[in-house]
Amino acid sequence: MSKKYLRQSRVFSPTLRKEIVKLIESGKLSIVAACREYNVTATSVYRWIHTYSTYNKKGNKLVVEKDSKHQQIAKLRQQIADLERAVGHKQMQIDYYEKYLEIAGQELGEDLKKKYGTAVSGGSSKTKKK
Repeated sequence: MSKKYLRQSRVFSPTLRKEIVKLIESGKLSIVAACREYNVTATSVYRWIHTYSTYNKKGNKLVVEKDSKHQQIAKLRQQIADLERAVGHKQMQIDYYEKYLEIAGQELGEDLKKKYGTAVSGGSSKTKKK
């Protein structure tokens, strides 16, 4: 014959409930950890959050539409394609100008890149005055 023990009814004060909710909102305590530490059900903790939280009121719903995510992804892919085209265009311009300098240098008999090119930047170090 086994003895059955009745679980005592416990009541948590509103200040303790508010403190637990504040710890959960700050990230110092998870809902699962609060359930274990205070030996309460998750339903009770969620009820406290809906009652005492300033951010998570009951009835607030976040609507996520499948189409909006697909539209965002398509828009971002289009932006990537536009940027890749712009980079490709700029690279073609650089190649054109380099070839132009090379041909002009051959016709003039001088190396225009060395003569008129800018000095290579040394990074963030200070430059010496001549």
